[in-house]
Amino acid sequence: MLLLTFSKMSVKDLKFSPLHLWLLLIEIGGAVVVYYAVVPIDEVAAQGAMVCMICPTATAAAVVTGKLGGNAGSITTYTLLSNMAVAVAVPLLFPLLTDAHEQPSFWMAFLHILKKIFPLLICPFIAAQLLRHYLPEVNRRIASVSGLAFYLWAVALTIAMSQAVAAFFEQPHDGKTGATELLLALMALITCAIQFFSGKTIGKRYDDTIAGGQSIGQKNTILAIWMCNSYLNPLSSLGPGAYIVWQNCFNSWQLWRKRKNEGK
Repeated sequence: MLLLTFSKMSVKDLKFSPLHLWLLLIEIGGAVVVYYAVVPIDEVAAQGAMVCMICPTATAAAVVTGKLGGNAGSITTYTLLSNMAVAVAVPLLFPLLTDAHEQPSFWMAFLHILKKIFPLLICPFIAAQLLRHYLPEVNRRIASVSGLAFYLWAVALTIAMSQAVAAFFEQPHDGKTGATELLLALMALITCAIQFFSGKTIGKRYDDTIAGGQSIGQKNTILAIWMCNSYLNPLSSLGPGAYIVWQNCFNSWQLWRKRKNEGK
């Protein structure tokens, strides 16, 4: 999917902007703020909300941004930046904020996260650039069908949402966990709204509204669920699971509105 998207991009399209630094501040700084705001109410919900904030940009965000008419180069730059930043920030912050599980060493956690993101994000980008330079005809053919990336994203979305629903029903349900689950779903909605809104607001100042919103609104929720299960209370993974639903409801609405406006 990403190879199709990256086939139309060159390294020259990757340009860092002050916008990216603001977005990183919201993701990482906001995660700390949200955790301390919610932990007096429910520690598990606080962990879920924190992960919903600090989780890096989804690898498929460039696909949706392109469909919305946004700057694919900008969001690709931020996707690479945020995933690397989170690989460093999570091993540093999680041991300081929570002792839900025995935490691994910094380097072990860093390498575990890097192992999750490298094959899905870095490898397709490197492969696309190698094809562009050494096999340009092959790259042109791949670029000619880059629209298929959107449909591959739709399939991946269906699978991810199915897994999120299945995870919810697999959790034990009683009075206490039921309240925590509702709070996790609510915090996922709140953090989703905050990040899309703040990303679009700041992005507008840099003439990059769409990419700004998608950069911190569309999350790598599969990685988020893995982080919850690996380093935090496993129940907190329902937060990112609910985030999958909220973010993709909003993405679907954005795509519908764009198509409706184009039809006028």
